[in-house]
Amino acid sequence: MTDTRDGEDETQIAHLSGWFRQRPTSMEYWELLVTDERLVWCFVGESFKSMLLRADMGERGRKEITDATPDRALSFSERNFAVPLDSVRSIRLREGTLFRRAKLTVSWTDGDADEFELSATKTADSQVEDVAALENDPRLSHVDVAVETADGLF
Repeated sequence: MTDTRDGEDETQIAHLSGWFRQRPTSMEYWELLVTDERLVWCFVGESFKSMLLRADMGERGRKEITDATPDRALSFSERNFAVPLDSVRSIRLREGTLFRRAKLTVSWTDGDADEFELSATKTADSQVEDVAALENDPRLSHVDVAVETADGLF
């Protein structure tokens, strides 16, 4: 998929979908678009930790992101942001098992070092193949990409 942005071509490499970030009182739902120029972080919803208020509030936002260009996706929320691909240091996926959720950890340096650790939602598909494909992509040769596969139930 090629998107035009200010006269330049931007190619989407991967769409990592179905992730949430644990916060003290809530869970934030995020999508990650990987292009040949940047990582586009897309906030798609939030729910509270209370059992009565807990729900995956990101479903509608995920559908909008699926067909959007990276620039369009950035405009959906003021929480959305982009990290230049040159700033990305690592993308690590720990595969989920029957008893633990998959974890995706992305770190970058863009002025200050930063890191997001995300957990897979119950409805997230396994994205081991998607992240493994990033490991072999020459545009990400400077990024430490790793996939830790599960060796059992734990």
